[in-house]
Amino acid sequence: MTDGWETLQSSPGRIESSPSGRKTVWTLAISVLLILPCVWQKRIQAGDLASHTYNAWLTQLVSEGRAPGLFLVTQWNNVVIDLMLAKLGPVVGYGGAERITVATCVLVFFWGAFHLIGVASGRDPWRLVPALAMVAYGWTLQMGFLNYYLSLGLAFFALACLWQGGRGRWLTGLLLAVVSLLAHPIGFLWLIGTAAYVLVAGRIHTKHRWILFLAAIVGLCALHLFVSHYFKPHGAVGLQFYRYLGPDQLIIYGKRYRVIALAFLLLSGAIALEAWFRSKTKLDLLRRGQASLELWALSVLGIAMFWEGISISKYGIGLTFLPERLTSIVVVMLICVLSVAAPRTWHLVAMLLCASVFFRWMWQDMRTLNQMEDQVVSLVSSLPADTRVIQTIWPLPGHRVDADHIVDRACIGRCFSYADYEPSSLQFRIRVQPGSPIAVSSAVDGLAMREGRYLVRPTDPPLVEIYQCDKQDPTKLCLRKLVPGEVNGSIGYRPKY
Repeated sequence: MTDGWETLQSSPGRIESSPSGRKTVWTLAISVLLILPCVWQKRIQAGDLASHTYNAWLTQLVSEGRAPGLFLVTQWNNVVIDLMLAKLGPVVGYGGAERITVATCVLVFFWGAFHLIGVASGRDPWRLVPALAMVAYGWTLQMGFLNYYLSLGLAFFALACLWQGGRGRWLTGLLLAVVSLLAHPIGFLWLIGTAAYVLVAGRIHTKHRWILFLAAIVGLCALHLFVSHYFKPHGAVGLQFYRYLGPDQLIIYGKRYRVIALAFLLLSGAIALEAWFRSKTKLDLLRRGQASLELWALSVLGIAMFWEGISISKYGIGLTFLPERLTSIVVVMLICVLSVAAPRTWHLVAMLLCASVFFRWMWQDMRTLNQMEDQVVSLVSSLPADTRVIQTIWPLPGHRVDADHIVDRACIGRCFSYADYEPSSLQFRIRVQPGSPIAVSSAVDGLAMREGRYLVRPTDPPLVEIYQCDKQDPTKLCLRKLVPGEVNGSIGYRPKY
């Protein structure tokens, strides 16, 4: 029996859903609700987003010949978000470009995950929509890792198409895979590995699946050895993997979000246990959930074998926050498992309560960050044009999301964010030559500036610093000039780590 929300199909990879008319109405309604956080305040607060927007403005200056020492290179990945902002910014304004870009990313990520979960579990996960909405606005988005975030959303769509099969879906999946690669290589690499596993699993007998699972673990070990040999990893995860089981995506702006993460974890356990005890054919339940369980377990094992970051010689900075990024995959795989368990109405109600608290808190914390950015705009508005500004702004107490890029966005059309990390990182289209008056050319110096430990040199251009000047109230910001021989970040608020 089904209840209009969903129709169970026992075979993963094939899905029967609600009648098309009803599904269209729900899809449109949910999509409208999903993009509300993109318009509900003056600016979108999402970590690196402000940096992407600022550098989109710089690319416009480069094209107009007004950015000495900066230049653009042809790049085939990690570029989609920057291209969207650069193309939309001059047309609709950079604030409008942010809203369109982020709303697009959220919808792609959410519906990509929704479609994949439906294909993997054999049912449309309507009763898990609140959980998936929280994940869509989780840590990865809040940090502003938008190229990676979009890459994952496209990879989810592509994997669902490849999993379902058929010539048309295969072609669509391959095209989406190409765009996923243009956005970010991690999402693409996950897609390739997972698609290979799913397609092989669909062609072998169930009793032999353990061989494939072991082969996948061997593959993860081989990847571990490859990265260890050819790159410079640091901060092994190891036994700390329990911190990255998926619900950590919901812990964003403060410690209070741990309550939401714990509630999500408990609800997940309740859904799984209730499904187990009410199932009359437990072997059939396990069979239907086998693919989802295997993918979730492999995702967790992959994090356990990985590191906090990897240094890549050709880049000015390394690839960091790897476990935290990868939990976006883990939590989607977990929701796949929950969808197999056929959540009930009370599970939906409980998830709705969690989501209402989550988004209420998120609105409050974004308002605080917008108020801080208002201060930055006021401070830089009093400066002469083209002043070089560096920021020493630490995350607010308990926050897992940085706030320092609000200076980048405030400088658009007013000043230059001299510690801008993108040009010197060599990971983006925009690059910098030594001696540029617009951005520091050394990634090491840029990092020191952002961490409040840079010794100002006589050869540096005139610099001003925006910093947290009240040790009791880290949301209060001030501006001061820096002089040669002085270390930035030497006064004001500094967290104790």
